Amino acid sequence: MILNLDFFLPLIRGVLLLICVIVSVAFLTLLERKVLGYIQIRKGPNKMGFIGILQPFCDAVKLFTKEQVMPFLSNFFIYYFSPVFSLFLSLFLWVCMPFIVKIYSFNFGVLFFFCCLRFGVYIIIIAGWSSNSSYALLGSLRAIAQTISYEVALVLILLSVLFLLLRFNIILFDFFQIKMWFIFFFFPISLIWIISRLAETNRTPFDFAEGESELVSGFNVEYGAGSFALIFLAEYARILFISMFFSLVFLGSFIISFFFYLKLNFISFLFIWVRGAFPRYRYDKLMFMAWKSYLPIALFFLFFYIGVMIFIF
Repeated sequence: MILNLDFFLPLIRGVLLLICVIVSVAFLTLLERKVLGYIQIRKGPNKMGFIGILQPFCDAVKLFTKEQVMPFLSNFFIYYFSPVFSLFLSLFLWVCMPFIVKIYSFNFGVLFFFCCLRFGVYIIIIAGWSSNSSYALLGSLRAIAQTISYEVALVLILLSVLFLLLRFNIILFDFFQIKMWFIFFFFPISLIWIISRLAETNRTPFDFAEGESELVSGFNVEYGAGSFALIFLAEYARILFISMFFSLVFLGSFIISFFFYLKLNFISFLFIWVRGAFPRYRYDKLMFMAWKSYLPIALFFLFFYIGVMIFIF
C-alpha cells in the first residue's frame, strides 16, 4: 500500500507546529515570571532545574494531576468543554502562519485570522455563563464588552493595510515589505493596533475582567486544575500568535530569517513589560479610548489610505 504523502506531510508538519507552539507557551510563562520578578526586584522561579528552566513543566504536572472540581449547579457539559474549545481555537489560529514549506495554502489567511479571533468572544461568554457564578458571568460580560469595542478599531486598521495590498494572502506581506516596513508606512495606526491587541486580550493595564478587588478572577473564577491550565495555555498561545502576526504585518515579515523570531520575542516581551510597568486603567476611560479616540483615528486613516490607493492605481 502506497502512502499518500500529500495528505500525511501537512498533517505531520501541523502536529509538529502545534507541539512547538505549546512548548513556546510554556517558556513564555517562564519568561513572564522571570521578567516580572526582576521588575519587582526579586529573582522569580530559580529552583527547578538550571535557573528555573523546568518550572513551567512542574506547573503543568501540578495542574493536570490535581482533582477536577465541578461546581454543583454548573452546566456540566458546556462548563467542561469551554476550556478545550478555547485552546483548540488558539492553536487553530496557527494554521494560517505562512511557511516557505507550505503546511496549508491560504489565499484568504487574513479572513481566516479574523474569523478565528471573533469566535473567542463566544467561548468567553459561554464559559462565564456555564459556571453559574455571578462573578464569572460579570467577568465574562466585561471581557466581551472590552473585546468587541477594540475589535472594531483592529479590523479598520487591518483594512487600511489590506486596501493597499488588495490581497488577503499573508505570504504577500513579505513581498510588499522588501523596501520599507509597514510600521513606518502606517506609523500611528500600527502602534494603535498593538495597544488594541493588549486591550482585546484583556492584558494589563486593561485587565478589568479580573480586577481582584471586585471580580476575583474574571470568567475563569470557577475553573481549577486542568481546565484552568487549558485556559491559561489558550491565552498565551494567542499572545504568541499576535506577536507573530504583528511581526508579519508591520515588522517586515521575512519568515525564514532568525531575525523574524527575535522580533516575535520582542513583541511578546512587550506584553510582559507592560504588565510590570503600568497600573490598571479605569474602565470608563478604556471605553472612551476605544470609541472616542481609536475608532475615529482608525476611520480617518482608512479613508486616507483608500485615497492613497486611488491616487496610486
